[in-house]
Amino acid sequence: MQLRRWLEQRADIEPKPGEEDYVFLSLRRRSHLSTITVFHIVKVLAEAAGIQKNISPHTFRHTFATHLLEGGANLRVIQTLLGHESITTTEIYTHLDLNNLRRQVLEHFPRNLPSGDDGDEAPATD
Repeated sequence: MQLRRWLEQRADIEPKPGEEDYVFLSLRRRSHLSTITVFHIVKVLAEAAGIQKNISPHTFRHTFATHLLEGGANLRVIQTLLGHESITTTEIYTHLDLNNLRRQVLEHFPRNLPSGDDGDEAPATD
Protein backbone atom coordinates (compact mmCIF):
# COMPACT_ATOMS: atom_id res chain seq x y z
CA MET A 1 0.00 0.00 0.00
CA GLN A 2 2.80 2.40 0.88
CA LEU A 3 4.57 1.67 -2.40
CA ARG A 4 1.41 2.35 -4.40
CA ARG A 5 0.99 5.68 -2.61
CA TRP A 6 4.63 6.58 -3.32
CA LEU A 7 4.28 5.70 -7.00
CA GLU A 8 1.28 8.03 -7.23
CA GLN A 9 3.33 10.83 -5.63
CA ARG A 10 6.34 9.94 -7.78
CA ALA A 11 4.28 10.60 -10.93
CA ASP A 12 4.02 14.26 -9.88
CA ILE A 13 7.79 14.72 -9.48
CA GLU A 14 9.71 16.03 -12.46
CA PRO A 15 13.09 14.27 -12.18
CA LYS A 16 16.32 15.86 -13.26
CA PRO A 17 17.50 14.85 -16.75
CA GLY A 18 18.96 11.34 -16.64
CA GLU A 19 17.08 10.44 -13.46
CA GLU A 20 13.79 9.41 -15.12
CA ASP A 21 14.27 5.65 -14.69
CA TYR A 22 14.75 5.74 -10.93
CA VAL A 23 11.74 4.79 -8.81
CA PHE A 24 12.89 6.43 -5.59
CA LEU A 25 13.90 10.07 -5.85
CA SER A 26 14.92 12.68 -3.36
CA LEU A 27 12.02 15.13 -3.22
CA ARG A 28 14.38 18.03 -2.68
CA ARG A 29 17.01 17.22 -5.30
CA ARG A 30 14.71 15.38 -7.77
CA SER A 31 17.45 12.79 -8.29
CA HIS A 32 17.96 9.19 -7.20
CA LEU A 33 18.70 8.34 -3.61
CA SER A 34 22.36 7.77 -2.84
CA THR A 35 23.63 4.43 -1.58
CA ILE A 36 24.36 6.00 1.79
CA THR A 37 20.83 7.40 2.04
CA VAL A 38 19.23 4.02 1.27
CA PHE A 39 21.54 2.34 3.80
CA HIS A 40 20.55 4.91 6.44
CA ILE A 41 16.81 4.50 5.72
CA VAL A 42 17.04 0.71 6.10
CA LYS A 43 18.99 1.05 9.36
CA VAL A 44 16.50 3.52 10.84
CA LEU A 45 13.47 1.43 9.84
CA ALA A 46 15.03 -1.79 11.16
CA GLU A 47 15.80 -0.11 14.46
CA ALA A 48 12.27 1.33 14.66
CA ALA A 49 10.87 -2.17 14.03
CA GLY A 50 12.93 -3.54 16.91
CA ILE A 51 15.12 -5.70 14.68
CA GLN A 52 18.31 -6.54 16.55
CA LYS A 53 20.22 -8.04 13.61
CA ASN A 54 22.61 -6.00 11.52
CA ILE A 55 20.41 -5.16 8.51
CA SER A 56 21.51 -3.47 5.29
CA PRO A 57 20.00 -3.12 1.82
CA HIS A 58 22.20 -6.04 0.77
CA THR A 59 20.40 -8.21 3.34
CA PHE A 60 17.34 -8.04 1.08
CA ARG A 61 19.30 -9.64 -1.78
CA HIS A 62 20.39 -12.50 0.47
CA THR A 63 16.85 -12.99 1.74
CA PHE A 64 15.33 -12.79 -1.75
CA ALA A 65 17.74 -15.39 -3.13
CA THR A 66 17.32 -17.69 -0.14
CA HIS A 67 13.52 -17.59 -0.26
CA LEU A 68 13.53 -18.29 -4.00
CA LEU A 69 15.86 -21.25 -3.56
CA GLU A 70 13.90 -22.64 -0.60
CA GLY A 71 10.74 -22.27 -2.68
CA GLY A 72 12.24 -24.45 -5.38
CA ALA A 73 13.53 -21.86 -7.86
CA ASN A 74 16.33 -22.93 -10.17
CA LEU A 75 19.74 -21.50 -9.27
CA ARG A 76 20.18 -20.22 -12.85
CA VAL A 77 16.93 -18.26 -12.57
CA ILE A 78 18.14 -16.70 -9.32
CA GLN A 79 21.47 -15.90 -11.00
CA THR A 80 19.64 -14.02 -13.75
CA LEU A 81 17.38 -12.14 -11.32
CA LEU A 82 20.36 -11.01 -9.26
CA GLY A 83 22.34 -10.07 -12.37
CA HIS A 84 25.33 -12.28 -11.63
CA GLU A 85 27.69 -13.28 -14.42
CA SER A 86 29.00 -16.29 -12.50
CA ILE A 87 26.85 -18.94 -10.82
CA THR A 88 29.46 -19.15 -8.04
CA THR A 89 28.58 -15.60 -7.04
CA THR A 90 24.93 -16.60 -6.76
CA GLU A 91 25.84 -19.61 -4.62
CA ILE A 92 27.34 -17.24 -2.04
CA TYR A 93 23.94 -15.58 -1.60
CA THR A 94 22.04 -18.81 -1.13
CA HIS A 95 22.76 -19.94 2.41
CA LEU A 96 20.45 -22.79 3.38
CA ASP A 97 19.17 -23.43 6.85
CA LEU A 98 19.70 -26.90 8.34
CA ASN A 99 15.97 -27.72 8.48
CA ASN A 100 15.67 -27.15 4.74
CA LEU A 101 18.78 -29.24 4.06
CA ARG A 102 17.36 -32.12 6.12
CA ARG A 103 13.97 -31.87 4.39
CA GLN A 104 15.61 -31.93 0.95
CA VAL A 105 17.68 -35.02 1.80
CA LEU A 106 14.65 -36.86 3.18
CA GLU A 107 12.57 -35.87 0.18
CA HIS A 108 15.08 -36.68 -2.56
CA PHE A 109 17.41 -39.38 -1.25
CA PRO A 110 16.71 -42.56 -3.29
CA ARG A 111 16.26 -44.84 -0.27
CA ASN A 112 13.45 -42.58 0.95
CA LEU A 113 11.51 -42.64 -2.32
CA PRO A 114 8.46 -44.93 -2.52
CA SER A 115 9.40 -48.16 -4.25
CA GLY A 116 6.54 -50.53 -3.47
CA ASP A 117 8.82 -52.79 -1.43
CA ASP A 118 10.65 -52.68 1.86
CA GLY A 119 13.45 -50.56 0.40
CA ASP A 120 16.18 -53.15 0.94
CA GLU A 121 16.87 -53.71 -2.74
CA ALA A 122 19.20 -51.44 -4.65
CA PRO A 123 17.55 -49.50 -7.49
CA ALA A 124 17.77 -51.15 -10.90
CA THR A 125 20.43 -49.80 -13.25
CA ASP A 126 20.68 -50.08 -17.02
